Amino acid sequence: MPATLQNERRSLELLSHILGAIYDAALDEAGWVACLEAVRQEMDANYASLIVRTETTNDVGLIVSAGNDQPNLDPGNPYIALSPFTGMKPDQLVTVTDVLSEREWRDSAYYRDYCAPQGVFHVLAADIATRNGGVYGFRVTRPETAPDFSKSDIDFCRLIIPHIKRALNLHLSINQDRKVSTLYHHAMAQMMVGVVILDQNGLVIESNSAGTAILELQDGLRVVDQQLEANYANENRKLHGLVREALEHPHAAKVTLTEAMSVSRPSGKLSWGLIVQSISSDQWTEGKQRPSVAVFVRNAEGKVDPPVRLAQQLFQLTPAETALGIQMANGLSLEEAAELLGIRRNTARAHLRSIFSKTGVRRQTELVRLFLNSVAWLSATD
Repeated sequence: MPATLQNERRSLELLSHILGAIYDAALDEAGWVACLEAVRQEMDANYASLIVRTETTNDVGLIVSAGNDQPNLDPGNPYIALSPFTGMKPDQLVTVTDVLSEREWRDSAYYRDYCAPQGVFHVLAADIATRNGGVYGFRVTRPETAPDFSKSDIDFCRLIIPHIKRALNLHLSINQDRKVSTLYHHAMAQMMVGVVILDQNGLVIESNSAGTAILELQDGLRVVDQQLEANYANENRKLHGLVREALEHPHAAKVTLTEAMSVSRPSGKLSWGLIVQSISSDQWTEGKQRPSVAVFVRNAEGKVDPPVRLAQQLFQLTPAETALGIQMANGLSLEEAAELLGIRRNTARAHLRSIFSKTGVRRQTELVRLFLNSVAWLSATD
């Protein structure tokens, strides 16, 4: 193979390696160090860095870098604010000579106190703006003994900067989706709804905290060989039938299939209320384990425990009235709640009259419904 073709192939392989490292970093932020190291080696640089700034003005930022004799993470570095490259036009690649004269550069406190001690003289810099308004500083540096960055070096960086920007935006999207998913899981758990997710083969792949707690009881529902099973044979057949129907439901349908059943508990407690719902997939969710069925389980006997402060704020109740309302929402009679709270029955009746007056309900069943449907249960702390 001619030398020219060998060099071109090598260049393409290096570019492919660096682009792969960039998109790996989008999936896992720990991969940015490996990504920057690949850039540093390709650029014959002593450092390649990414300056992460938050949206708060009092945060001086975090430097993620690959280089000689320096930590990979440098949080709260005060020299970031002194950099002449701060505040540049986004996505514009510059060198030192584009910003300062050589004399101004050598006389700057940033160079004198921070760059020179680390052997940094030549700098290639760009500020990368992301879709959430954030700005990330991309920097590649060389010592004074090395040649300045050539046109081909600058062209190479111009080539990879759009990919770094896409990777940063992907990372933001992925983490936002994770946060939203965590909030949904949290909300369902607080409302005492267990969620069990099955794959395209009907195997359990994950569950929220409430779902895990229900399955660990093995009281009517359990996992056997990764399959969700009911204790009693007739209910187990029905459950498997509902799961099978959900799996066979056409993916192209606009409305997902939803079916319900109750599952008896050997302990004698009230049955689980269970809903089986298909999860529509598309061509982008194909894989070994893709979410295909959601099973929602409600514990009808579960005791509610909302933050008292939020319940007081929502219903304008006193602490004593709120405590009584919560116990009655948990199914206790007025007398049982009074005994549990250590108050007289007449006092409990007075509290109940006040609760009815403030909330506009007239019966305990209405009070229970009001409390159970309250958004107060969506908060984890008082």
